[in-house]
Amino acid sequence: MKVVKLIITLLIFIQVSALAGEKRNSSPSVIKIKFSSVSQKDTAAINSFVRKGTKYLSSKENTLDLAKTCIDSAVLICEKKNIEFPSGLHLLLARYHFATDDLRGASEQAAIALKQSAGKGESDVLAKTNIFLGNYYHRTGFFKESIEYYGNGISISKKIGLKGLIPESYWGQASVYNTIGDLKGYRQNLLLMIEAGFAENDSVSAEVGYSRLGTSFCGDSAISQRRDFRQADSLLKKSLEISLLRKDTSVAAFSLANIGWNFYLEKMYDSSLYYYERSLKYSLPGNLISASANSLGNIGTIYRDLGDPDRSIKFYTKAIDQAKKVNDIYNLQWIYLDMSNLYLKLKDTSNAFNTYVLYKKYSDSYIRKESSQGLADARLRFDADTQNKEFELLSLRLKNNRLLNYGFAGLTCLTVLIGFLLFRGLKLKDKRRISEMNRKISEITQANLRQQMNPHFIFNTLNSIQYYMYQHDKLATNNYLTKFSSLMRKVLDNSQHTSVPLTDELSALNLYLELESIRFKGKFDYKINVDEEIDPLLYKVPTMLIQPYVENSIRHGLIPGEDKGSVSIDLKLKEDHILCTIEDNGIGREAAKEKNNLSENNHNSLGTQIAKSRLDLVNELYGTDLKTVYTDLKNESGEPAGTRVEIQIPIIT
Repeated sequence: MKVVKLIITLLIFIQVSALAGEKRNSSPSVIKIKFSSVSQKDTAAINSFVRKGTKYLSSKENTLDLAKTCIDSAVLICEKKNIEFPSGLHLLLARYHFATDDLRGASEQAAIALKQSAGKGESDVLAKTNIFLGNYYHRTGFFKESIEYYGNGISISKKIGLKGLIPESYWGQASVYNTIGDLKGYRQNLLLMIEAGFAENDSVSAEVGYSRLGTSFCGDSAISQRRDFRQADSLLKKSLEISLLRKDTSVAAFSLANIGWNFYLEKMYDSSLYYYERSLKYSLPGNLISASANSLGNIGTIYRDLGDPDRSIKFYTKAIDQAKKVNDIYNLQWIYLDMSNLYLKLKDTSNAFNTYVLYKKYSDSYIRKESSQGLADARLRFDADTQNKEFELLSLRLKNNRLLNYGFAGLTCLTVLIGFLLFRGLKLKDKRRISEMNRKISEITQANLRQQMNPHFIFNTLNSIQYYMYQHDKLATNNYLTKFSSLMRKVLDNSQHTSVPLTDELSALNLYLELESIRFKGKFDYKINVDEEIDPLLYKVPTMLIQPYVENSIRHGLIPGEDKGSVSIDLKLKEDHILCTIEDNGIGREAAKEKNNLSENNHNSLGTQIAKSRLDLVNELYGTDLKTVYTDLKNESGEPAGTRVEIQIPIIT
């Protein structure tokens, strides 16, 4: 639950109280307006009462009346001098209401303290208020919110270097995790508490942290999943070491008793007796009655397990005498049960029955006490939940009123927005219509170019067939015609589409190369290499785009040469296109141009011109920037050694 929610809660509560005509039971809940004429003496007096009241509330003794006196004195000064309640006083009021089970008053005052300290930059009060809210939400059963507020207190304290609050916050978070049964979270926060204690030279936090952490590894039995004998022993002894240095008899007695219990679970009875007896040396003189009763009772159980019933009953009796001094029903119930089991083992049924009756008496009292506490906690949580629901309902009503106030303005904005969207839609529709027209024009133009290319290719092929007929080579003519018909079928099929699968394009190209190789009687070799990353069936390319460049390479580069030539076609997959590299070892472009000039043939391949125009249209149609790159190859002597053409072919899916 966030800070804003608490502030809204406060405002709603004040409004509802005013409408219902309710008045505060006591003056501490009244908010006064601050005037400029505030003397330092008055401020010092108020702060002094706040410090004393906080100290009384933190005391283990019943000093609520003294705390209330300090609060009333601080409130009286504020009312007489027309001074706004400081945030520290609001926090003290929240703590007092919390201690007296007034949850509504506690949450209200905490909300004011939170808002006021945040607004005035009072980081120390802000951190303390967050920690108080962590404690408040833990008690009322809102565990997620509790951990969140403890975390806020830690963050603020670290930011401003405030000591004392960080270990307290980690202890608070550990307690929440322990309540919800999260052993891992419990132990992690105890470790952080110990670390923070050492960082702040706070030996008390380190001492208590080690003690609680070590106890968590003791477990309930020797086979408990959470039990770790070595860890428990090491941590409890660290706690003991610090407590002895501090002369803290209560923690020393507690740590020694738990070390004894740890050894008892391992059936190491001599070591267990040693530590329980050491614990008694601190608990008995220190009048720590519950601790001494527990140690005496466990010593009795150890002697029972060692087979010494006389000593066992002796220590059980001492433990009972101690526990009865403070009516320690927890220790009394388990001690009587252990005594009853001992008497049964000795076949003393009379004493076994009597002690069992006493066990039931104290056990029932203990269960009633736990149930009563559980019911009290449940009532607190129910009250807190009911209060939150009331505030949420009132918040919803206020929200509805605000919606009515903003309704007309929202309707106006909506009307303007709809008008803008309609206008924008018309513009976009016009743009799409123009774009569609341009696309259709591009497709028609491309189709025209294909029709120009196909006749050009057919004309060149028919010349080859005519040549064989003049040579009266019927077999070659028949073979050529068969391959030519297959090629024509593929060309006609492919020409019906703007793009075709790469496998169809390469099949037609291969047929063309076979025809040209037959025609020129093995004048050149050829090969087609396709990158393994290219799926010829998946990728589509513009139809008849590669063939004109291959034709140009053969007719103008290889055929005019004296030696046998070769041409290779390599296709590799790039990021946004297929790179087709056509490389030959012909006479080169400069020599080919000179031969054309000498023969007074200025013909420039119509096929490559059309292919270039088609590539430009594809770029325009798909928004690409693909191109064709020519490279003149040279040998080591710098003489022409062929031509390389790199065509960037768009991928169409």
